[in-house]
Order: sequence, then C-alpha cells, then structure tokens
Amino acid sequence: QVQLVESGGGLVQAGGSLRLSCAASGGTFSSYATGWFRQAPGKEREFVAAVSRSGGTTYYTGSVKGRFTISRENAKNTVYLQMNSLKPEDTAVYYCAATRNVYGSRVGGEYDYWGQGTQVTVSS
Repeated sequence: QVQLVESGGGLVQAGGSLRLSCAASGGTFSSYATGWFRQAPGKEREFVAAVSRSGGTTYYTGSVKGRFTISRENAKNTVYLQMNSLKPEDTAVYYCAATRNVYGSRVGGEYDYWGQGTQVTVSS
C-alpha cells in the first residue's frame, strides 16, 4: 500500500506560480511512475503531467506544456509540479497518482494509488 499526500495548493493571481508537492510513503517510491491530474467542478478528470520511475522522462498535456514542470526526488519520496504563468482555467483540485508502469500514463484508470488532492485557484 502506498500513501500519497499533496500539498502546496492555494490562491494565486493569473500569471503567478505555485509548486505542488506529493509525498509518498508505504512503498518503494522508485518502483512507481507518478502523474498529476486535475479536476474542476463539473468537469472530467484531466491528465496534466507524468514522470517515469527514474525521473528521466516527462510528458504533459498540451495546455500546460511550457508552463508546468514535473519532477521527482526519489531520495525524498516526493514528486513536484512547478506551475508557472498560471491561468484561471488552471483552477482545479490537483491529484497525484502512482503506477507500477515504468513511464506512467495519460489514463487515470491505469494508476494504482491516488492522493486526496489539493485545491489550486487562479484569479483573474
């Protein structure tokens, strides 16, 4: 069993930045690829970014490419999502997830463990 806890969300103005963290426990962190998803009220859960087990491969949904950066520090059992140039449409609850797939996935159903989420609100 792996436990994931997100932190770092909050309220920011458009154009601002936040760094989300996801702390993992209960398993061997380096055995899991990790991803970030988000869900706004009334909308479907959306893939945001993923990073491979080693941290060497990352990929993103097109709407955040060039603005967000996913990374991980396996020695600290932590994955990060650095979010820059935030837009109001980025407002959502952000979730981290872990999968035993080597590279992760854009599909939420392929992840084995999920955190509880952290709220990100971007004002105009």
